[in-house]
Amino acid sequence: MLFSSPIFLFLFLPVVLAWTALPGLRLRNLLLLVFSIVFYAWGEVSFVLLMLASTVVNYFLGLWVERETEPGRRRWAVGVAVALNIGTLAFFKYANFVVGSLNSVLATLGLSAIHLGHVRLPIGISFFTFHALSYVIDVYRRKWTAARNPGDVALYLFFFPRLIAGPIVRWSAIAPQIAKRAVTLEGFAGGAQRFSEGLAKKVIVANTVALPADRVFALPAQQLTPLLAWFGTLCYAVQIYFDFSGYSDMAVGLGKMFGFQFLENFNYPYISQSIREFWRRWHISLSTWFRDYLYIPLGGNRGSERRTHLNLLMVSFLYGLWHGASWTFVIWGLYHGTFLVLERTQFDHALEGLWRPLRHAYTLLVVLVGWILFRTETFPQAANFLKTMAGFSAATAAQPLSCYLNGQVASALVMGVAFSMPLWPVLKDWTRRIAQTLPAGARLAAQTAGVAFEAALCWSP
Repeated sequence: MLFSSPIFLFLFLPVVLAWTALPGLRLRNLLLLVFSIVFYAWGEVSFVLLMLASTVVNYFLGLWVERETEPGRRRWAVGVAVALNIGTLAFFKYANFVVGSLNSVLATLGLSAIHLGHVRLPIGISFFTFHALSYVIDVYRRKWTAARNPGDVALYLFFFPRLIAGPIVRWSAIAPQIAKRAVTLEGFAGGAQRFSEGLAKKVIVANTVALPADRVFALPAQQLTPLLAWFGTLCYAVQIYFDFSGYSDMAVGLGKMFGFQFLENFNYPYISQSIREFWRRWHISLSTWFRDYLYIPLGGNRGSERRTHLNLLMVSFLYGLWHGASWTFVIWGLYHGTFLVLERTQFDHALEGLWRPLRHAYTLLVVLVGWILFRTETFPQAANFLKTMAGFSAATAAQPLSCYLNGQVASALVMGVAFSMPLWPVLKDWTRRIAQTLPAGARLAAQTAGVAFEAALCWSP
């Protein structure tokens, strides 16, 4: 069930809001849990029992980790918890990938293939697993206590606003809010506005540019021109940002409507001046999760320079693999990891000496090339795309750009480029300061006009 689907907007969400307006925090938590399980079952009913079983296991694992006081036994307990969660994720997400890769090697050696059968991937298992790991590790690090009520763990893991696409919220951040929170009119209104902004990102921009992006990336090599390749890459760059950040905005908005505060997940990543800055702005909850739960425990940058580089590449490898069971995702992760390593060498000093627009151009170029690796399904397709963009491949049956670019797509691209920069917050802050200098009556009229204009901007086609 997508946040942008009519059944969610006009049936599920109104029903949830109506029922969870009942008094009593424990009752509201229970109802949110029930509706969250229904939300998951709507898209993946066959795996509900698996997810519930995982929830029960992690509840008891958290109690076990907290109960142990001897350091060695505590490490053993959290090690078991991590192994069980990672093992479950690895089986469902990577079994087909591993067996397929092994069979390719066996075929070259003339050996018999391994027959596993197709393993289906439960929806949202990656985010579910990382939340479960956050639960047991935060308990282990004594960031927060283990839950005494299994329903609290279940609500943390199943909470529908961020179950499918994040953001990843730490147990230490959400547990106090499960125990105590308040829904205010101001918070609810702010959440509804934030949800609307995210929905507009998804429907008006992301969905519009997704159509030409899909068509361009599906073109055979003989029909792809440099102009089409760059156009398709731009469309995909806008699509993935507004799709993902739109869902994050909707999740943050929904959380506010129920009294929860989630951290921001995107901070205008396309204005970055380096790849390091890009990853501080892109999918912040996942980047910081890898930093705190993997990179720092590996040693971070506390060891030798070589060890730091190895840690960065290892985390980048796993970051790419987390996004999908494919070698193209792995190479995409290592590709970004290579630039993260480069920016810790003398290359960084050369980069800092460049004119700011050149640093921005460098970052965008690296990111756009990376999106080609991310979007294409095979290395030959990615290589052909890159060769065409560089002008090293000539199309024999080229198609004109006009087949893919129309007024609606052009408008979506213009909005995408404009709103990928912090122009709107800067403009709102400037107009707010101007409004403070006006007389009371004019100030109220200006504020009302501003609210109406922002609402129209969110929903105008």
